[in-house]
Amino acid sequence: MTETNVTLTVNGKRSSLRVRPNELLLNVLRDRMFLTGAKYGCGIGECGACTVLVDGRPALACLTLAVAVDGKEVVTIEGLARGDELDPLQEAFLDHGAVQCGFCTPGMIMTARSLLDENPSPSEEEIREYIRGNICRCTGYTSIVSAILSCAKEKEEA
Repeated sequence: MTETNVTLTVNGKRSSLRVRPNELLLNVLRDRMFLTGAKYGCGIGECGACTVLVDGRPALACLTLAVAVDGKEVVTIEGLARGDELDPLQEAFLDHGAVQCGFCTPGMIMTARSLLDENPSPSEEEIREYIRGNICRCTGYTSIVSAILSCAKEKEEA
């Protein structure tokens, strides 16, 4: 199978690599770049565990071809922290007990980060609507919504 050169920026670092036409972004991130935060959940775009940001928008890495992100910026859960300092949303998930088994957490946080970047003061209903594509089997969503709301309130107060 013919490979194609792809250049992308992942978590602020520009990378060039050769990918097969059918190679998924999730596999490139996990198997070739060793960024294992995005999880393989369902493989059909139903659970949101593989969510990353592509040019600032949530994307399901299990459905996105690596060739489709040529020239784009990809941010994974590993790219949110600044050194040893977690992103405020990551901190809020810890503070509010929104992390239980942790499997959905990276995708949930990436989706929530996109929401807060788009709408810094969402209502509870807007949060629930925005994260509806991310499945969590452990928390019941209350703690997740509380964590996201706390970040929205912190931005309002700042």
